Amino acid sequence: MLNQSLTDQENDLIVADYFAMLADDISARRYSKAEHRRALLPLLNDRSEGSVEFKHQNISAVLNGLGEDWIPGYKPAFNFQMTLVDAVARWLALNPAWLGRQPGLQPAAGLREEAQVWIGPPPTLSNQPPPQELDQMLHIARKFDVAGRDERNRALGRAGEERVLAHERAALRTAGRDDLARKVRWVSEEDGDGAGYDIASFAPDGLPRLIEVKTTNGWERTPFHITCNELAVAEERRSEWRLYRHWNFSREPKAFELHPPLDAHVSLTATTFQASFH
Repeated sequence: MLNQSLTDQENDLIVADYFAMLADDISARRYSKAEHRRALLPLLNDRSEGSVEFKHQNISAVLNGLGEDWIPGYKPAFNFQMTLVDAVARWLALNPAWLGRQPGLQPAAGLREEAQVWIGPPPTLSNQPPPQELDQMLHIARKFDVAGRDERNRALGRAGEERVLAHERAALRTAGRDDLARKVRWVSEEDGDGAGYDIASFAPDGLPRLIEVKTTNGWERTPFHITCNELAVAEERRSEWRLYRHWNFSREPKAFELHPPLDAHVSLTATTFQASFH
């Protein structure tokens, strides 16, 4: 099996070929998967086209765990060796411009009803993937601190908030509440961080909705960072506060909402501590 005996050199070749196709896919340029596979075969040790195709599916799974774009035509396949993850990491280290690009960050301001985002059910125990798949994805997210990377990506965070702002206004207009739509505020943009939420919106009946937005290009179970202040506001204003989780943002934004208490939905892990002198 290909995923049991690849050398680092072979992994590097297959990963580089995958990213060449991915660049074409993102740019909507024509390319042939079959031609890419056939060109790779002479560079590998006695591999079949099917085994190379499966390896490309493995790379899709790795990129999904990293919160990165992947080729839709190569559905993620799991049970891969961590040497493949290392090969992807090597390619990204040699191509820093790839992580520096900002895919899918088109401004949402001015969008009409079409700005509404698909909102589905949140991840639960009942809809989680098989344990081995979940373990591999979460291991990748921890190893490469995907949550920290998303948190530091100000352009991604701002684009996600802007998309939610447009979504909330469009949803209220659709419900016949233009009066409330005009009152929706981008709190983090207008007042700065610190309120414990990003968007001040309303339900159609006029009740407040205080929305904290967390955005990732990864899948719906990508970990995220949340501050002590955000948790405190969530606890103090349980009936109003919502966590709006954007995922798959660069390709086809989807979302779900979490209602307090958050520890009913997620495991909260302390990652930093404030040190005070005695």
